[in-house]
Amino acid sequence: MPVDNVSSHTEIRNPALLNVDSHRIPKVVVIGQGYVGLPIAIRAVEVGFDVVGYELNIDRVNLLRGRVSYVEDVSDTILALAIDSGRYHSTDEISECSGFDIAVITVPTPLRDGAPDLSFIEGAARQLAPLIGSGATVILESTTYPGTTEELLAPILAVGSGLVPGRDFYLGYSPERIDPGNHTWGFRNTPKVVSGIDDASLSSVGAFYESLVDRIIPVSSPKVAELVKLLENTFRHVNIALVNELAMFASDLGVDFWEAIDAASTKPFGFMKFTPGPGVGGHCLPVDPSYLSWKVKQALGASFRFVELANDVNEHMPDYVERRITALLNRDRKAVNGSRILVLGLAYKRNSGDAREAPGPVLCDRLVALGAEVRAIDPHLSNAQFPSSVIRTDLCVEELEAADVVVVVTDHDAFDWKTVLFSARRIFDTRHRLPSGSNVEYL
Repeated sequence: MPVDNVSSHTEIRNPALLNVDSHRIPKVVVIGQGYVGLPIAIRAVEVGFDVVGYELNIDRVNLLRGRVSYVEDVSDTILALAIDSGRYHSTDEISECSGFDIAVITVPTPLRDGAPDLSFIEGAARQLAPLIGSGATVILESTTYPGTTEELLAPILAVGSGLVPGRDFYLGYSPERIDPGNHTWGFRNTPKVVSGIDDASLSSVGAFYESLVDRIIPVSSPKVAELVKLLENTFRHVNIALVNELAMFASDLGVDFWEAIDAASTKPFGFMKFTPGPGVGGHCLPVDPSYLSWKVKQALGASFRFVELANDVNEHMPDYVERRITALLNRDRKAVNGSRILVLGLAYKRNSGDAREAPGPVLCDRLVALGAEVRAIDPHLSNAQFPSSVIRTDLCVEELEAADVVVVVTDHDAFDWKTVLFSARRIFDTRHRLPSGSNVEYL
């Protein structure tokens, strides 16, 4: 669901609960203007807030000032309307964030050598702290392990501001639930989990998000809210690993696993459909479960075996796809070395321009290392997102006919699948996008 038209201004709900004078427009600062921060900023403009989008990446700031959106869920038109309203501007100057009523931190939290890297949260907190005024509200949205808001963020804000969280200003956590490219469930209609370090903070955090979304879900503490995000993605990660491993076993046993999935999905209870693929990618699945596993190890000295097993299965799916391609070529009396392989899609998910942690580039690099000439097509990615080891090309009959095997890695709707089916001599479809045929083999 795309964000609403900015011109349809609506009144901010519950200004008193936001601890703001009802006679002025509250100021919102969103730290980080990426796939999470920019939609929040634009939605806040839509409902009537004055918004500053703070972004360290000056190239992003210049794009936003030029009315060019790099986030799929915010169109150039919607961005331009937000700017024209006079209630949104982007900046890399932290001083422009002073005097805020609400600040939302949406910075990256990557893994470094298997451990959470919270340096971006720490940096944002140190910059923001001197700007906090009495009665302001600070909300963390970045994915992290339970305890971060209260044990890491709160002390930094307290020291830098000279104020006491919960007494002088309000502090809470709300996990992001952005699914880029999802046209059914967007920021507004996806229920928002909210929390605060005390009742007053919960009320303020809840009032802010109640102005932005259709439904909020209050929970008792930031630790619970932090765990919610990790639970959601660990659930997906483990179940995807399960079907990935089952798919490999089914192939060895000569069983059509995709038919089995479809049949199992007819059960109206006790089953949820997950499908196998060439691996997991994006901003959540390869990272978030490891946050939980790390915290369990650090705090309890125990191993989160489900996460460790899921990591092992999902991280090695590109290896399995490579082996299947090798076997397919061998049946044609060809080696990978010297073969021409055409890869369709490098993004981690359908109709997305996000290639972070995606299995496609990993697979390409491994095929090139074996001596293959690898060409790839992905209309959603920029040239900079393509692996240096591959040749970027366009989908056409000549490319399809020249390939010894076409590998479907990401099943974008933009591809002409009918042409793929009738022009390619051999297809290895890791997404079960194409109908069965003599030239199609599934994962």
